Amino acid sequence: MTSNGIKNTAWDEMPPAITWQNMLVMLTAVVIGAFAAIVVLPSWLPALTVSLSGESPKVYWYLSRSTAFVSFGLLWLSMVFGLLISSKLSSLWPGGPTAFELHQHTGLLGLAFALFHGLILLGDHYMGYTLVQILVPFTSNYRPQWVGLGQVGLYLMMLVGLSVYVRQWIGKQMWRLIHFLSFMLFGLALIHGLSSGTDSSTAWAQGLYGFSGISVLGLLVYRILNTVRLIKTTRLPKTR
Repeated sequence: MTSNGIKNTAWDEMPPAITWQNMLVMLTAVVIGAFAAIVVLPSWLPALTVSLSGESPKVYWYLSRSTAFVSFGLLWLSMVFGLLISSKLSSLWPGGPTAFELHQHTGLLGLAFALFHGLILLGDHYMGYTLVQILVPFTSNYRPQWVGLGQVGLYLMMLVGLSVYVRQWIGKQMWRLIHFLSFMLFGLALIHGLSSGTDSSTAWAQGLYGFSGISVLGLLVYRILNTVRLIKTTRLPKTR
């Protein structure tokens, strides 16, 4: 039982849906793939040399933009499945264990695409990003405050996503506290996309951000109301 009398859910004790070895392989492959695309593609595909390494922002910029939306979509799915679990709605669909696996898979895949989103910009000569500007928040030469929020969000994404692998050492209570950072992470990603994305003024991007934000907020409100109801129920005096 927790301090408020509500029984812990079984997913608290479930092992990681992805082993740490597979997770490490996936993230390493993303880093190697990004640098390989920057170094190898111009020599392998000489016909695309102008697009890949010229002064106008094309292939690398497009890759960064597209993977940003993929990463945000996966983050949104991870938030949705996490809220379905914590609000007990996952018992209706798709089931607790399935929701937990989807929650973790989408979260870690979102992290992988977010890493690629940032690192691939090293190949874009128009923006001229350095590795320091990619990794250190608020040092970007393009809208540094809004890009910086996205960089902070990336590190929070790492902290939240990888915390499951150290849960046995930090304890469940600390693990849950770290998971509350997911809401800050999602907010930072949303602000980053709206304020620094070159597609943010389009109707489809605004629709995507609006729908994702409203759906997460709605599930969060339901979770809070459901938690309050459960607390009140457990505190009611028992009748004879």
